[in-house]
Amino acid sequence: MVLAFAASDPTGGAGLQADLLTLASLGCHPLSVLTAVTAQDTSGVEGLLVLEPDWIARQARRVLADIPAAAFKIGVLGSARNAEAVAQILGGHARTPMVLDPVLASARGHPLSDGETVQALRSALLPMTTVLTPNSLEARRLAHAAPGAALADCARALTDLGCKYVLITGTHEPGDQVVNTLYSASGKLREDRWPRLAGEYHGSGCTLASAVAAFVAKGLAIEDAVREAQVYTWKTLQAGFRPGHGQNLPNRFFGSK
Repeated sequence: MVLAFAASDPTGGAGLQADLLTLASLGCHPLSVLTAVTAQDTSGVEGLLVLEPDWIARQARRVLADIPAAAFKIGVLGSARNAEAVAQILGGHARTPMVLDPVLASARGHPLSDGETVQALRSALLPMTTVLTPNSLEARRLAHAAPGAALADCARALTDLGCKYVLITGTHEPGDQVVNTLYSASGKLREDRWPRLAGEYHGSGCTLASAVAAFVAKGLAIEDAVREAQVYTWKTLQAGFRPGHGQNLPNRFFGSK
């Protein structure tokens, strides 16, 4: 069982729907807490309606009192108050691994987290995060680093805040390969290189973070979970499809016939 906190995405490409599809495709039963509602399509986000912290807490406490979770996956929270509410809830489950995907903006650049929310992530959630999965832009912003700052320095700043592991993805960095690097407080643990696929994809970060949570819930060590999640995610993108007029969506059931 993996409990995902995230905003909805009516396209099914990202957000809570992406988490549910990914977790189910990897053999995990997904539990879910809705944090916000988006109006969006494959071309971009039109609007974000954020739920009140009390509603997020009520959803989470009710389901966790009934069903134990083997891992948590956190996506868009929508506000600083929501980040603090989730941190308070998860503080009672300190031994359960937590994967945090700090979705600060949509793939097309629509902001999903303001400065106050970023600060709440840093102070309330990063100290209890098992695996943080930012892209390079998010890593620099969370680390309060300048554009172009070395990603290893950003990872060090983030582990200093309490994250056990930081997986920085390189989709926004130049090159014909996407370089994803896993760090801990001791430095770089592994580096994986993937051929850069043509086109733009909606929901790749959600897919990766949910896959990490799924493999951690299955009992894999962090480095193994990160590797397997990357393999799975790359295959979903390779088999991706374009259902609308905008970005491609990952095919989480690429192996199904």
